[in-house]
Amino acid sequence: MEEKFTHFDQQGKAIMVDVSEKQITFREATASGKIKVNKEVMEAIKTGSSKKGDVLGVARIAGIMGVKKTSELIPMCHTILIQKCVIDFEILEEKLEIAAFCTLKTEGKTGVEMEALTGVSIALLTIYDMCKAIDKRMEISEIRLEEKKGGKSGHFLR
Repeated sequence: MEEKFTHFDQQGKAIMVDVSEKQITFREATASGKIKVNKEVMEAIKTGSSKKGDVLGVARIAGIMGVKKTSELIPMCHTILIQKCVIDFEILEEKLEIAAFCTLKTEGKTGVEMEALTGVSIALLTIYDMCKAIDKRMEISEIRLEEKKGGKSGHFLR
């Protein structure tokens, strides 16, 4: 089966996909990513001693704001009514990593995968921004879709 790109017309010009004929269905997506930090950054995040304040609290809010701006950042994304957005973090102290997770829910004609990926990315970038005065060598990695439910393509689980 040959896959075709949906964001191009017959002449190869970029287009926004027409979802007008699609049915409204429940949609959910979860994305994740990690940031590798040094011991000093880990301690500042855990103890709340960063000069810029509550790093994970601010990163959570930034991730949610990023989710709501996805259609402004990714040219062919549709504007979606987000019904639920949760950004969570897991401190992996022994690995000197912080994992971020973004889960979204909606009812609509198109999925929320890009919003979940954007939310995780912005949350991790915010951690970097708030801690870069301590260490500029932090590394953001493994941003990926973990699961999606709903829509024509069905259920995906990594």
